[in-house]
Amino acid sequence: MMTTSVRTPRAAPHCSGEVMQARFKVAPCPNDAPPRAEDAYRVGIMRRIAAARLRYCGLASMTDDVMIIVSELLTNAVLHSGSQDISLVITVQGGFLRVTVTDGMPGTATRRQGGTHSESGRGLHLVQAIAEVNNGTWGTDNAGATTWCTLAVSAQERP
Repeated sequence: MMTTSVRTPRAAPHCSGEVMQARFKVAPCPNDAPPRAEDAYRVGIMRRIAAARLRYCGLASMTDDVMIIVSELLTNAVLHSGSQDISLVITVQGGFLRVTVTDGMPGTATRRQGGTHSESGRGLHLVQAIAEVNNGTWGTDNAGATTWCTLAVSAQERP
């Protein structure tokens, strides 16, 4: 006799308010030197945690875009802020998902033109393009100590 077990998939809970909050320490990068390996590794960890939290909250369709935004904003904070303390907050409110990175160091994040063969200079252009495609925007607060990006949450994914 054969027994078959069928599991009904659980519907993912829909989150409203805070989806994720994380804070971590890094070593400042002097003179645009590359970050320490463990600091660069933390960006990847935060990206994967953000993706897991989005899936858990029923926002899986936003995962790819949010992972790019998290990666770009955190990398900018690690490379350019000179801060030792960086935080990442992801919230859903009023039909928008907001990614906020705070490094505590004043100075406005600005888009640069990356050269044809440059390895950097395209991150904030990418963030802006993703925001625009998703009916969102990006900017800075607190004299540049905070960089954020919003994306519209689709109607079927709203809590």
